[in-house]
Amino acid sequence: MRSTKQLSVTLPNEMAKEVAAKVASGEYASESEVIRDGLRALQARDRAVDQWLSGEVGDIYDRLKADPSRARSSSDVKASLARAHKRNSSRA
Repeated sequence: MRSTKQLSVTLPNEMAKEVAAKVASGEYASESEVIRDGLRALQARDRAVDQWLSGEVGDIYDRLKADPSRARSSSDVKASLARAHKRNSSRA
């Protein structure tokens, strides 16, 4: 049984040029290798986002759900960011 499947994909011209340039430079041996590497990078990013969501974000959500008084309004967050921006701008 075959462990690969041939696909046909359509890319915007700019992406197709990038793929061709990667192959022409010798960085990759084939267009398929470029696409496979891109998919591996996407899978790694997705795993990292999933870990972040289930770890940090999940923990923070659980703590906030247990104690809603810890929540901040959007206006509080905006004011805090504005103060931090002003503080950082004055240092430059």
